[in-house]
Amino acid sequence: MMSRVLWRSCGVAWMSVLFVLAGCAGNAVQTTETRSIADSPATSVSSSAPTGDPRRRAQAHVDLGKAYLQQRRFATALEEVNIALKSDPGFAPAHSLLGAIHVALNERPQALAAYEQAYRLAPKDGDINNDYGWLLCLEGKEEQAQLHFMNAVKNPLYETPTRPFTNAGLCYIRANDYAKALPSLQRAVEADPSNKQAWYLLSESYYRVGNYFAAQQTYRELMRDLEQPMAEVLWLALRVERKIGNTSAEQTYASQLMRKFAGSPEYQKLMQGQYE
Repeated sequence: MMSRVLWRSCGVAWMSVLFVLAGCAGNAVQTTETRSIADSPATSVSSSAPTGDPRRRAQAHVDLGKAYLQQRRFATALEEVNIALKSDPGFAPAHSLLGAIHVALNERPQALAAYEQAYRLAPKDGDINNDYGWLLCLEGKEEQAQLHFMNAVKNPLYETPTRPFTNAGLCYIRANDYAKALPSLQRAVEADPSNKQAWYLLSESYYRVGNYFAAQQTYRELMRDLEQPMAEVLWLALRVERKIGNTSAEQTYASQLMRKFAGSPEYQKLMQGQYE
């Protein structure tokens, strides 16, 4: 439902695994490099890293590893993180990056072990708590996941609380508990009004709990910042207006869905009358 939409423009492209590290919801695969990988081979970073400072050397390799992971060059990313860990075995971001690589390789047990180690080394780190929490959510451990999301937002130095708030809401949605998702998603949009994923999920949650006018208000807020609403957004708007009884708006969105996204699953649902 919400894994394909608006989120392609956000960091990790709101990846299909929804390891909204999202993506806007996390940081593990976002590169901090300012130059292209092709222009920055591992040897150049290695040669420029301070030889007498293990922590700075580890950070240099972690930064490069993130960039390789962004390009889905998993083997090379793994080489970089291993070099970082050899330089500084207690460097939490290196263990976190290792977890992200294992997630990308669909190696969940190894990913969990890596994130657990990262958390032990840096229990207050916002990114680590956010990313570890999302992985626990994917494992069906919602209560543990929520604790980590809240750990992330409790850190006053964490600059992007909208991510764990969004993930907290999405984790409840995965458990089909839209009512519990609402407070987290409300806080996500308060923390960052430009968080399109959170606005969409908030509108969807209002719709699911039967608060159609709130769903209408939130999807309109989302559309205000979208140059071109995707099929999922049009489908949500159509269903909201249908529930309210606004036939004119419903037909407008149906027309847009037909004209722009005739091959989409949402259009097929419209043609089959499958509104829920």
